[in-house]
Amino acid sequence: MRCLSRRAVLGVCVAACMACGAFGQKTLTWEDAKRELQSANPTLQAGQIGIGESRAEEITAFLRPNPELTMSIDQLNPFTVNPYQPFSNTLPLVSGNYLHEREHKRELRRQSAQEGTAIAVSQLADQERNLLFDLRAAFVQVLQQNAVVAVARESLAFYDRVLSVSSDRLKVGDIAEVDFDRLELQRVQFESDLQTAVVNLRTAKIQLLALLNDRTPVEQLDVTGRFDFAEIVTPLEEFREIALKNRPDLRAAMQAVDKARTDYRLALANGSTDPIFGWDVARDPPIPVFFGVSVTIPLRIFDRNQGEKVRTELTIGRQQRLVEAARAQVFSDVDSAYATLQSNLTVLRKYRARYLQQAVRVRETISFSYQHGGASLLDFLQAQQDYRGIQLSFLNLVGAYLNAANQLNLAVGREVIQ
Repeated sequence: MRCLSRRAVLGVCVAACMACGAFGQKTLTWEDAKRELQSANPTLQAGQIGIGESRAEEITAFLRPNPELTMSIDQLNPFTVNPYQPFSNTLPLVSGNYLHEREHKRELRRQSAQEGTAIAVSQLADQERNLLFDLRAAFVQVLQQNAVVAVARESLAFYDRVLSVSSDRLKVGDIAEVDFDRLELQRVQFESDLQTAVVNLRTAKIQLLALLNDRTPVEQLDVTGRFDFAEIVTPLEEFREIALKNRPDLRAAMQAVDKARTDYRLALANGSTDPIFGWDVARDPPIPVFFGVSVTIPLRIFDRNQGEKVRTELTIGRQQRLVEAARAQVFSDVDSAYATLQSNLTVLRKYRARYLQQAVRVRETISFSYQHGGASLLDFLQAQQDYRGIQLSFLNLVGAYLNAANQLNLAVGREVIQ
């Protein structure tokens, strides 16, 4: 019994330790989130498998045609006069043939397959680029909602301190009871703001966990990172040049042109005739054994590959037009994201330099004046509303700036703004 009791206690301890490890607090930095996305996202994993499939097609494309071997025995006579010599007049034959592919067909097929793999790699990189954009947007949303929750809690705590002072003033008859009731009713707005911010934070964490394919409980997840803005000193032209070098969708479009040219060369090569070389060994009494060779050349009286030649040649032109469209899209994406970023910075500079300090100063001044009877209740409530509005507007602008930076990173093809 003692042994069983000790085992039971040990099992409970182990289970408790495992539970603590499984549901411990998990705090992600941006680099942690990127690594987890790249290792756990099922969409990216499926893309990796697709690249493996494309590399397997390279092997298939370079396979040689198999030779053919034929063996036959003719003129078997089981009804001969001499039943002990049924194979006396047999004619054995062994022959083989091999298709020789001309005009480097195998090499061109392999080159086309390799270029298809390169396109698949670029498309996976583009898919990862878009997923990183979604991940960054969710990450920024969590940071923003954390900041909103902090502001909502600070505003509620400040308001509760004012209510406490107002309660003391009510007891000594310094304010009317109806004014105190109005103050208490206004507290509902602050509570509602806090609950809305908590729900929005939870929703943002759920979206982040979905992208990471993570089963961590929402309550145990948090993120850490810089929720602020910085000046952009890189000129627009430099962002454009970086985008032209790094955008995987543009690179995939250019690779598609190369593959189309290879496919056209392959179509021309497929139009050539491939001879079949053969040989045979047999006996034909009174000749005890003989050897022969043959060459079979198909007569291309009708060219059955004309349509494929025309199609692949047209594909080259179509892919070239798609490259031009992709390049124009790159410029459009970079210019739009850059303009949005600069617009957000213009407003944020004013908030940082003036509006935030003014909102704090007005709230503290009006609150002090109201508590000492120098300001009306309406002035106090308005000051509270102004402070909360300015703080939330600033946080929303910072979130918009980070989202615009994320959009610029997406347009450029790599992280140029952290």
